Amino acid sequence: MSEESPTLRIDFLLDTEYQYAVGQYGMRFFTGLRDHARFMGVRCPECGRVYIPPRPVCGICYRELQEWIEVGPEGTIVGWTVVRIPFIDPMTGEQRPVPYGFALIRLDGASTSLYHFLDEADERKIRVGQRVRAIFREKREGSLRDVLYFHLLEG
Repeated sequence: MSEESPTLRIDFLLDTEYQYAVGQYGMRFFTGLRDHARFMGVRCPECGRVYIPPRPVCGICYRELQEWIEVGPEGTIVGWTVVRIPFIDPMTGEQRPVPYGFALIRLDGASTSLYHFLDEADERKIRVGQRVRAIFREKREGSLRDVLYFHLLEG
């Protein structure tokens, strides 16, 4: 094949469904979202870090984590972006409307952060340090989709 030959590409649709076990920590976290619209984390007995989503072992101290505490539902934006490129949302299989805000959020009482959608896409209205509050679906099923988005609390 010469160096000038184009790469052969074949388009096809790959549709793969899968399920995985979330484990006992994930189960308690997602059950809390579903049944009570609340975020549950775990605290390290040595360093005091609170992990959200929860995990069985502290990443700093390597201690087993067993103390469950509620965090949020409010928090602070620690990083953000506005997405303007359309793509298929892997959680829904549908194209997500653009633009939309997406942020790294540190929930009150937590030491770690999680990514989620914002209810704002105007970058002039979003900033690091801004307070947000989780807005939950009325009918929840036990996944991060139970949080519709985080609402900006101040301008």
